[in-house]
Amino acid sequence: MIHPIPSGTRDVLPDEMRELRAITEALRGVFDRSGYGEVYTPAIEYEEVLLRAGGGLKPAYRVFDDHGEVLALRADMTVPIARLVATRYPTADPPLRFCYFAHAYREVRPHRGQMREFLQAGIELVGAPAPQGTAEALRVLCASLDAVGLEGYRVGLGDASLYPALLAAFDVPVEARDRLMHELATRDFVGLEREVRRLDTGAEEADLLLAVPQMRGGPQVLEAPAGPVADAVGGLRAVLELLPDAVAERVIFDLGLARGLGYYTGAVFDVYDPALGAPIGGGGRYDDLVGRFGRSLPAVGFALGVDRLHLALAGEERG
Repeated sequence: MIHPIPSGTRDVLPDEMRELRAITEALRGVFDRSGYGEVYTPAIEYEEVLLRAGGGLKPAYRVFDDHGEVLALRADMTVPIARLVATRYPTADPPLRFCYFAHAYREVRPHRGQMREFLQAGIELVGAPAPQGTAEALRVLCASLDAVGLEGYRVGLGDASLYPALLAAFDVPVEARDRLMHELATRDFVGLEREVRRLDTGAEEADLLLAVPQMRGGPQVLEAPAGPVADAVGGLRAVLELLPDAVAERVIFDLGLARGLGYYTGAVFDVYDPALGAPIGGGGRYDDLVGRFGRSLPAVGFALGVDRLHLALAGEERG
């Protein structure tokens, strides 16, 4: 008799569990040596707390407690750690360094590499401004991937503030901005062009709105002229200058990168590997999020999907 489990979830048997444990222990070693202390937060939080993150991820699974309060399973660890920092470390001197290994939950249409329940491993660096904090996060990210033995990975690096700055500079109506940002976050450049052509803007502005998100490559991408994109591109150049060569050579600059989470404010990054057709993980700056819980501190972090990392490693071995 077969007893089903919810779609988007799975059982993990001993052989695979040993391999996953080896991955998490390698990551934990890097996090520990880099000064990141491990924390754990409840899998279930008050929905009102999770919604303070703003647009992007919304709680997918909700229940009521015995007092009628709405509780929700966390969709990531960044928001709970922002709450933790503001409530448990209200006067601690920054920067604060935390790491975690925890399950998160999202409402998805399950397919290869996308689950409702998944294990994340990551860090949060709170109180370290750009560009120094961003460069540290990228160094730890690459050290972590090197430690588990991933070889072909690249890190896409962009800035979440770049495209909104363009839209503001060209006085794009607020109601149209959400549609444009949605197309950008889903990497639907056909849809993006459709939405841009509907705008009442000049040809030069429309061309720039379409060209900038498709600028991708090496440091030459950052040779942008003065104008609406100059600040964001300048910030990326400042990060690049702080990266050691071994990390810098892994970076691909992507001016159209948007991670689809409302709390990102600056540099954002995704991890790619040719052995997997989806990002292994990513992160970025969220300089306003901790302040929504009562303590204003800049912050940056990343999360790796442990299952996806496992698949990428297996794909590299087969290749």
